[in-house]
Amino acid sequence: MAIGINLEEKRGGSSFLPVLKFDAKAGDFIIVNREPMSDGTWEKTELELKTPVKFVADFSNLEVGWMSFKPGAVDFKLAKIGEKMPDRPTPDHKQGVRLRIFLKEHGLREFAHTSKNVLRAFDSLHDEYASAADANSGKMPVIEVSGTETVKMQTKEGELRFKVPKWSISGWVAPPAEFAAAAAPEPEKPAAKAMPKAKPAEEPEEF
Repeated sequence: MAIGINLEEKRGGSSFLPVLKFDAKAGDFIIVNREPMSDGTWEKTELELKTPVKFVADFSNLEVGWMSFKPGAVDFKLAKIGEKMPDRPTPDHKQGVRLRIFLKEHGLREFAHTSKNVLRAFDSLHDEYASAADANSGKMPVIEVSGTETVKMQTKEGELRFKVPKWSISGWVAPPAEFAAAAAPEPEKPAAKAMPKAKPAEEPEEF
């Protein structure tokens, strides 16, 4: 498969972006936000993201590898697509993907998943990206999610039903500035002095 996942990190300690989550049982996309509280704890809020929806995807920096979502001990061991897959850390780790995305109303986020059904749909989407990437050099794909579709699986316990995203590439745009800003190191604070007025920023491409 194109993403190198058997459907059968080098950056293990990297920080996480805010999350866009997909519930493969309910078929819901969920915006997850965490806000620091005055007592040093974090408060998590979740917001269902209605479809249809569009986002820009950074497929050129897609990561694949192993993920564990045990409560209080989330752990990713990932490598950039095309590099050697890391070893599986524990039996609790499942193969998965992590992708940076940008939504107009919710900013830069990461989408990560380990469901085999979702990964199959993701693999098809990546194939679509790979077939058109050369013709759109320097741009990122706009992914349009029109809804979900039901996948049925036969198990020892009977038939199980899951949801997978119905998505495709609807266009290509210049990379939103948020991707570069997230990758850049924190700038040093300049000495207090009058700064020249900046030129108005160019409007980003619509998607």
